[in-house]
Amino acid sequence: MKKTLIIGASPDPTRYAYKAAHMLTRFNHEIVNVGIKKGEVAGVTIEQPGKIHHDVDTITLYIGPALQPQYHDYILETKPKRVIFNPGTENYELEKLLDQHGIEPLEACTLVMLSTGQY
Repeated sequence: MKKTLIIGASPDPTRYAYKAAHMLTRFNHEIVNVGIKKGEVAGVTIEQPGKIHHDVDTITLYIGPALQPQYHDYILETKPKRVIFNPGTENYELEKLLDQHGIEPLEACTLVMLSTGQY
């Protein structure tokens, strides 16, 4: 299973990050919730960006390009194998930066990937 860090985690059930957290755990993927909201999602507390998790396979983004620069160093230090840019989070500059550091940028939808067995 792929340990997944969700950037933009939210306790709001109408948010896609919330839906992704529940779907990831339903598919037996361990998750780390990172965001500015307080609370928990899928039984996992939402933490502020800071603690580096070195055992993360995938980061899935649920924040728009305007908020992403403050996470660049955090993402690079985490050293995931890939970063999924969910619809609305696409960012050429970050994708290029990831590529330069050997991290696969992937424009996709986590929910669709899980439902179709492509995760």
